[in-house]
Amino acid sequence: MAKDIEAAPQGGEFSTKDYSDPPPAPIVDFEELTKWSLYRAVIAEFVATLLFLYITVATVSLIRALLYIIAQCLGAICGVGLVKGFQSSYYVRYGGGANELSAGYSKGTGLAAEIIGTFVLVYTVFSATDPKRNARDSHIPVLAPLPIGFAVFMVHLATIPITGTGINPARSLGAAVIYNKDKAWDDQWIFWVGPLIGAAIAAAYHQYVLRASAAKLGSYRSN
Repeated sequence: MAKDIEAAPQGGEFSTKDYSDPPPAPIVDFEELTKWSLYRAVIAEFVATLLFLYITVATVSLIRALLYIIAQCLGAICGVGLVKGFQSSYYVRYGGGANELSAGYSKGTGLAAEIIGTFVLVYTVFSATDPKRNARDSHIPVLAPLPIGFAVFMVHLATIPITGTGINPARSLGAAVIYNKDKAWDDQWIFWVGPLIGAAIAAAYHQYVLRASAAKLGSYRSN
């Protein structure tokens, strides 16, 4: 692959890189709201993150979880391959949908964005689907998809300019495998470490802080 050469402004030193930075994403892109690819990515990210948080609270067995993870990673790879095959112009235009750290942001900032974004989503899922909360407040009609969907929307608004919004290792891996550029692989660890840490913190906070405090106050009543 031909390498782009950049001249340093001072010192006469040169650096090479074998990728080109994509143009910065707009903070608000209303046109994207009309594209099915956005909602498909949101669904994939939600499902994969939901699986991890259920593992952390022992809702599914480890064997089942591993099979789910493998299936989701393979599904993501196949999905990106289909997009590349049938919508090659859009695929190239949007950088293969690969998650990469945007120019001007440090790796620490990208990692923090993924941790916080995943924490917000996972914590919202726990709060909206807590069976004891539903039993306690059964007289109040609560639509779990509404707060969860709003959380996904807000996380995307906040993190798209920074990382393109990962919060789902399977989705990030699938795009990186098919796109196969050094930049996508260099930043790949951010989209695994960040969501895993964020989901684990949310699970621990909900299980050992909020529910424990609520139990002491007697706000959770057994059936």
